[in-house]
Amino acid sequence: MKKVLIITYYWPPAGGPGVQRWLKFVKYLAEFDIEPVVYIPANPTYPLTDKSLASEVPENVQVVQKDILEPYSLAKLFSKKDTETISSGIIAKEGKQNFLQKMMLYIRGNFFIPDARKFWIKPSVKFLKKFLKEQQINTIITTGPPHSLHLIGLQLKKDIEISWFADFRDPWTQIGYHDKLKLSKASEKKHLALEKEVLNAADQIITTSFTTKQEFQNKTAKPVTVITNGFDEKPTKNGIQLDKKFSFSHIGSLLSGRNPENLWKCLGELISENKSFADDFMLNLVGAVSEEVLDSIKAAGLKDHLTLQKYVPHFEAIKLQRKSQVLLLIEIDSRETQGIIPGKVFEYLSAKRPILALGPEKWDICQILDETLAGTFFLYSEKEELKQHILNLYSQFKKGRLEVNSRNIENYHRKTLTGNLANLLKQN
Repeated sequence: MKKVLIITYYWPPAGGPGVQRWLKFVKYLAEFDIEPVVYIPANPTYPLTDKSLASEVPENVQVVQKDILEPYSLAKLFSKKDTETISSGIIAKEGKQNFLQKMMLYIRGNFFIPDARKFWIKPSVKFLKKFLKEQQINTIITTGPPHSLHLIGLQLKKDIEISWFADFRDPWTQIGYHDKLKLSKASEKKHLALEKEVLNAADQIITTSFTTKQEFQNKTAKPVTVITNGFDEKPTKNGIQLDKKFSFSHIGSLLSGRNPENLWKCLGELISENKSFADDFMLNLVGAVSEEVLDSIKAAGLKDHLTLQKYVPHFEAIKLQRKSQVLLLIEIDSRETQGIIPGKVFEYLSAKRPILALGPEKWDICQILDETLAGTFFLYSEKEELKQHILNLYSQFKKGRLEVNSRNIENYHRKTLTGNLANLLKQN
């Protein structure tokens, strides 16, 4: 059985989609004759925790831990989640940042390259060189962000004879918030140089989106493969009691950049124009929601139809998705977000409820929706088309026929995706 070391920052009890990708790969790899060994920090700072995920770690998997030194008081600021928050506007809108916020962004971008977990690189390389030899492991996988973990792989590749896979759950210099980091010209060059070095040194590049694959193929001659995220629950309609209301649900954060005002306006108009619709409609938002989004929802007249819940454990999120009438998928309307495929879309596929997606032109999600016939995509500007689609969904709801006849969703089951990963590993 081939032995592989997985170097990841996020691992249970971390919450959020980042931890689930490699937790699920580890769950199934043994079925494909791959023995995973996991290397994680012993004392990480996670922005979200979900203790329920710990039960999914296979009992026989070796998990190796080593202390990490990270600037504790700044760790939340430096994490991907909160960096997105800053650049999206909850903490500070562009042009409205106070002096401290500007300084923190400058420090994060220029003194912690590529990120605040950089202090884990040297001690990890020193430890792992010995560990890999003792364990007779000659294949490693680094997954980022944090992209500093790829620098662990880079140094190991230089120092010892190994096969190295670099997994990019998000882009590096192409990610939407990168230009919000107040980078000096020297820092920008350093980010680009490190990214280029990683892309050209790794034996195999893995991305989670089609757009990111294309961007990386323009930067390296090394093979780039898309292995998306996926779902792990068995798709089923049996035994699911759907909401009696005509419910629209969004699971996950809705920051200021993700604010489809035309959607809220469409819903508000339908409520004012159609008493039956007003009696039936309910909007469920689960996760962090910015004040700007809430203000837009209330301005559209949806306050009395809105329910809010904070972050819920993963198993509860699955239940909420499966009983909703319609599932909302919303992304920031910008070129930089075309390659972002939110992890929740795959759980939406498993839920077998109609997906209503709004995002940028040429969004990667469109390829998945076309392949699976699981939902419909709209641009932010397509207000009238969106309104008509909602009316069609409501008509089906009233007739008791609101469902989705999706196809090919088994391609996105975690076990299938792990099989794709295992094939790559065996080729190297």
